[in-house]
Amino acid sequence: MRTIVHRHLGKVVAGAAIAVAGTAVMVGITLPGSAGADDSGGQGTGRTAQTAGQAQEQGQGQGAVQPGVVEQAPAEGDRGKGRDPLTDDETERVQNLALDRGLSRSSENVEGDKGPQRITVDLSEPEASELDDPNAPRRAEVSFYDYKDDSLVTRTVNLDTGKVESTDTQHGVQPPLSRDETVEAARLLIAAPLGAGLRADYKDATGNELTTPDQLMLNSMVFRAVPGTPASVADCGKHRCTRLFVKVKNGSWIDSRDLVVDLSTRKVAKVG
Repeated sequence: MRTIVHRHLGKVVAGAAIAVAGTAVMVGITLPGSAGADDSGGQGTGRTAQTAGQAQEQGQGQGAVQPGVVEQAPAEGDRGKGRDPLTDDETERVQNLALDRGLSRSSENVEGDKGPQRITVDLSEPEASELDDPNAPRRAEVSFYDYKDDSLVTRTVNLDTGKVESTDTQHGVQPPLSRDETVEAARLLIAAPLGAGLRADYKDATGNELTTPDQLMLNSMVFRAVPGTPASVADCGKHRCTRLFVKVKNGSWIDSRDLVVDLSTRKVAKVG
């Protein structure tokens, strides 16, 4: 019985050795740079193994794939050309040019402080007479919301001359809310008595108290009064009002669609 076992093990070991040898030959044949045929006709497998080793060393030195390098974006120029998007420098500059001392003193932002609430800064469309002019001046439109009288103020600034070319003031116009307005609406909702359900749902979801907008992911939508809406929101459209879509960070949504925040009066109303 012992003899049979020894013989069987001998066959297994021998078989493994043959397999290893076969694998070595296969590697030598298939490695790049050594096609398995030796044109000199004399060295055969030994020459192939040596060539494979040299190829591997060369690959580690010269041909190896190096780790990727993330290069920094080139510095943004202080001025764009033609219909290029506004640069950061241009955006800051036109905001300062559009917000003169008179508007700063006479208006209020979403928190009730002096100065209007900035909404958007966009590149203006060229005038009809300038469509084919490659040297047409670059202009920007800067829009502000004045919470003091619920007006949208839009000023067109010529980037070449640095002058405000026109001012347009409208009432009852409600563009999408800025990030600052959305955050302020959430702050008012969290603090309001009608925000009790939102606070309770947040605590159920996280085990923590909801105290600041930073604890939430927020989206907003302008709310306008329509026939049949409650009297508490009848001025929405003239006033700056919003519905909030609230989500726990890394968590679930909390339904607050039946609540409307009037940013002009800083009050919360229920519509559902």
